[in-house]
Amino acid sequence: MSEDQALVTKVEIDGIDPSLKERASAYISTEIKPNSRLNLTLYNLFNTENGRYKRDGIRSVGEAPHIVDSSLIDFSAKQINRFLQTKGYFNASVTPQKRVKNKKAAIVFEIEAGQPFVYGKIAHQVADSSIDVVYQREVLPYSNARKGKRFDSADLLEERESMYVKLKEYGYFEYLRQYMRVGIDTNRIAKQADVKVEIQNPTDSTRHVVYYVDSVFAIVRLPYGQIGNKKNNRYHDQSIGVDYLDETGKFRLRPLAQYMYLRPGMRYNMKKENQSYDRLYETNGFRNIKINYQKVDSNKLHVTYELTPRPVMANQVEGEFTFSSGMSGFNVGNTFSHRNVFGGAEQLEVKMRYGVLFDPRLEGGLANKIFNNDFQIGVNLIIPRLMTPFENSSSGTYGLPRTTFSSTLQLFQQDGTYANRYFTNTLNYIWYSGVNSQHSLTPASVEYRQGRLNADFARRLEEEGYQLYIQSNNRQYFGLSAQYAFTYNAKRLLRLEDFNYFRIGLESSGNLLGLAGNLFNFTTSNDGEKQLFGVPYLQYAKAELDYRWYKHLAGNQQVVLRFNGGVAVPYGNNSELLIFEKSFYGGGMNGIRAWQARTLGPGNYDRSGLTEQLRLNLRNLDQLGEVKLEANAEYRFRLLNKFLGAKLNGATFLDAGNIWLLRDNEFAPNGEGTFKADRFLSQIALGSGFGLRLDMDYFIIRLDAGLKLKDPQFAGGKQWVIKEFFNAREFKQAFYESRRPDRYNFIQYNFSVGLPF
Repeated sequence: MSEDQALVTKVEIDGIDPSLKERASAYISTEIKPNSRLNLTLYNLFNTENGRYKRDGIRSVGEAPHIVDSSLIDFSAKQINRFLQTKGYFNASVTPQKRVKNKKAAIVFEIEAGQPFVYGKIAHQVADSSIDVVYQREVLPYSNARKGKRFDSADLLEERESMYVKLKEYGYFEYLRQYMRVGIDTNRIAKQADVKVEIQNPTDSTRHVVYYVDSVFAIVRLPYGQIGNKKNNRYHDQSIGVDYLDETGKFRLRPLAQYMYLRPGMRYNMKKENQSYDRLYETNGFRNIKINYQKVDSNKLHVTYELTPRPVMANQVEGEFTFSSGMSGFNVGNTFSHRNVFGGAEQLEVKMRYGVLFDPRLEGGLANKIFNNDFQIGVNLIIPRLMTPFENSSSGTYGLPRTTFSSTLQLFQQDGTYANRYFTNTLNYIWYSGVNSQHSLTPASVEYRQGRLNADFARRLEEEGYQLYIQSNNRQYFGLSAQYAFTYNAKRLLRLEDFNYFRIGLESSGNLLGLAGNLFNFTTSNDGEKQLFGVPYLQYAKAELDYRWYKHLAGNQQVVLRFNGGVAVPYGNNSELLIFEKSFYGGGMNGIRAWQARTLGPGNYDRSGLTEQLRLNLRNLDQLGEVKLEANAEYRFRLLNKFLGAKLNGATFLDAGNIWLLRDNEFAPNGEGTFKADRFLSQIALGSGFGLRLDMDYFIIRLDAGLKLKDPQFAGGKQWVIKEFFNAREFKQAFYESRRPDRYNFIQYNFSVGLPF
């Protein structure tokens, strides 16, 4: 900076109500607002040389210093004054004051607002009587512009927009916002603003015209540069009244036409136009959609749906590295997609994933150090409509209904311990009953699982008294379940606004098989379990609740509070212990982030009671639960507006919770892992931390570091492990001595894509 320049370090607005101060500050030029220290430090780091700012080769990192600029100060004062007038302060004055000391400047905008004006007489004049009917019935009863209320131009803008939308829904294709004009008179009565609202007719007519759809033409265009292989045949579908031409020769009209809501004979309706755009884009089969209108008579429209498809086939490869308690590994996945299998924008997905985890403590070469590996392959067929044996009323008004058929095969192998083969087939329906209300129903989920413990490992477990664990995991089973979930406000999760999010999920398995078993006398195993085709079947009930409260603060700041709880009850054919796949677990990147997934709980469970070999073999297999309680609080904020071509956000968080059993098992006897109303609060784990989020607009890359505060595996006051954080070396060594090969980490890092909630 030169000698006559000063860095802006403080900007204030004085003299107005705090409720207006925040919005008024938005009209201050960002170039005379104080820099964030981090932004300025980064800019100085990359753009200074020998104590001076560079003149050439400036890097776009951080934020250049904001220097006092008198012209920008005066401009900001005028903008604040205009804003205050829109809020009823017609006599407000804004005087900027500048104080400079040691090349640092403080700017204060001193405001004399005066008494705000209120609405006085509000008169309405509508030239067209038909328009007046809509105005009086659909708009005025809901207007915020009322006599005696403080004047706010936003009320009148909202009224104008509401009138525009309503008339467009009633068929007034050519109606413009400019037809509504507002006059304001502040001279008749002191501190009172009289308002006259006038809705004019078109200059060339004595009325506004209601338009009707005369004809509809739908065309699927060839993407630019492609040549069709099939003859283009245009035809007319008499039953739906649509002319159709497919230049690609790959799409059928009927599946697409159900989301073309403007049809011959109906009035023009902007709402149906927007719904058509939304639903057709949501099919994921088209990259560009246009709805064009051509006037063919004084009040008739010819409508053309012009659809340009996305590439039919796509392939995506993903990969990640994993780090877990001294072990490391990787996951590799591939997804192949076909976006138009049967000509109705049906999507076929074939997903494959392989993951491996290496344990350096195992002897031998690299192949001998494999701790576990996991292979999954799945096929999904997603149909953009409800495929039901009966007629349904889901028209896609609020969202695209979907039917999904899926099959998944998982092959899991943990060295010297456990092998699992898991095969599932499901039918799922998704539909919407409101703008923010989503329903998901899985009427049938058929699964088969074959779990096998290593023979030597099973013998050691039996010798040490873990017979129930053997019976629950060294087994085959069938499952026939049904699931339902209701989600509210999922579409708003990435928005900076105030709202609540709610999701409840219900699941039940084995009821039909249990009834059939009683009617047809299924065979019974030596363990007393009824069998279907020689294999026992599952019976359990499960419920889970996820509630979140989102509060938008100033700018890019947001507070999120979350509660997540659930209970799963095994009964009937497998009442002793819930199976691994349906159990809850604690920790993980979307839960209590100071703990790695499956390393928390249940209750006060302490793995020091196991032998060293069991601790190694049972890692991630013994810390499961049937009850889950979890709460999270997170404060989100912007760090940098420009960072590696994206925006860098930060977050601080506090996580609390645990999992519990409904009854004792061999691993957690004497109630240490069982949910008890008089002790569960003392078994709550606490973790805190800080996160960085790289916002790429289309997705978010997240790195969270969670710090353990209170660990329930210890007793009494020793649970507050944060007291040992600065004595970490001795604490970790003592932990390792008593629980080898487990190691204690105060900080857990979580790297993932997407927000935690």
